[in-house]
Amino acid sequence: MNWSQGCIRRTQLSCQGKDKEGFLKFGGLKLPDATNSWVSKNMSIEECRIKCLNNCSCVAYTNSDIRGGGSGCAIWYGNLIDIRQLSAGGQDLYVEMPASELGEAKDEQKTRVIVIVVVAVAAAIIFGMLLIAYFICKSEKKFREKMENNMIIDWSIKSQRKDLELPFFDQATIEKATDNFSSNNKLGEGGFGPVYKSTLIDGHEIAVKRFSQSSRQGLNDFINEVILTAKLQHRNLVRLLGCCIQEEEKMLIYEYMANKSLDSFIFDQAKGKILPWSKRFHIINGIARGHLYLHEDSRLRIIHKYLKASNVLLDSEMNPKISDFGLARTFERNQIEGNTNSVVGT
Repeated sequence: MNWSQGCIRRTQLSCQGKDKEGFLKFGGLKLPDATNSWVSKNMSIEECRIKCLNNCSCVAYTNSDIRGGGSGCAIWYGNLIDIRQLSAGGQDLYVEMPASELGEAKDEQKTRVIVIVVVAVAAAIIFGMLLIAYFICKSEKKFREKMENNMIIDWSIKSQRKDLELPFFDQATIEKATDNFSSNNKLGEGGFGPVYKSTLIDGHEIAVKRFSQSSRQGLNDFINEVILTAKLQHRNLVRLLGCCIQEEEKMLIYEYMANKSLDSFIFDQAKGKILPWSKRFHIINGIARGHLYLHEDSRLRIIHKYLKASNVLLDSEMNPKISDFGLARTFERNQIEGNTNSVVGT
C-alpha cells in the first residue's frame, strides 16, 4: 500500500482549450483501479473518446470488453491508481495528455518509426546486394563449368573425330527433325534425358537422345557412350549414327528402333502374348551374341554394367540390340575382374 513509487504528471491537465489536448495510447497494461470509473456496454470506442474529451474530470478511456475486436466504453476520473505493465497480455489504455506532451510523444513515436524504417530499408538493401552477389558468383561458376565441360568434350570427342569416323550433326537440323523437341515425338526418358523420334530430310528415321541439364548421369557418361558406341559394330548392338555438340546441347543420334524396349513387352500382359517362345528364344540368343561380342570379339573388351530389359531395344523385326553404354567399362585382354568406386545404375 505504498504509492510513493507511482507516476505523477509533469504537466497538469487543464479544462481550458480542451480541443488542444488528446490521448496517448499505452499497451499491455493491467487497467487502473475501477473505483472512480464509469462503464457503458453500448458505446463505440470513438464515442467513448469524445465523451472523455468533453468531460473535464475524465483522464483515460478504453474498451470495456476486449473480446471480438473490442466493444463498450470504460472511463476513469481523477487519479489513475494501480496501473501495471504486464510482461504478457494486458489491455490498451488511452490516457489524456496535455497538448505540449502529446506533441513530444508523437515526435518520439515518429522518430522511432523513422529509425525502424531506415534500419529495415538498409537491411533490405544489404541483403539484396548480398543476394545479387551470390547469384552473380553462382552464375559465373555455372558459366565456368559449362566452358570447362565444352573444353573437355572438344578434347575427348572432337579430337578423336577422325578415329571415331562419327558424323557430327548441326543443332538446327536436329531441332527441325524433332519439330523443336515436340512432346508428340518423345519416345521416353531415362537417366540420361529424353529420347525423341525424328525424321531427317532424306526420310531416314532416327532416335535422338538429348542430354538433360538435370540428368543424374554426368559428362563422363556422355563421353564414354560416344567413344565406346562409335567403335562397336555388331547387329545386336544399337548403332550410333552421330552426335551433336553445340553450346549447351549434347545429343546422341541412334538408329530408330520401331518396337522400343524389351521391358515394354515382357512386363505388359497384352503385349507379352504376341511373344511366342520361339521369338523369346530369338531375343535371348541375340542378347547373348551381343554380350559375347563385347566380352570376347570386339576391338575393346567391354563390360556393360547396366544390362536390363529397358536397355535392350527391338527393331521392326524384333531383333534385340543392346543400348546405353554410359556406365560401360573397358577391360584389358587378360583382365578378369575390376573394382568400381561408386554405386551405379538403378
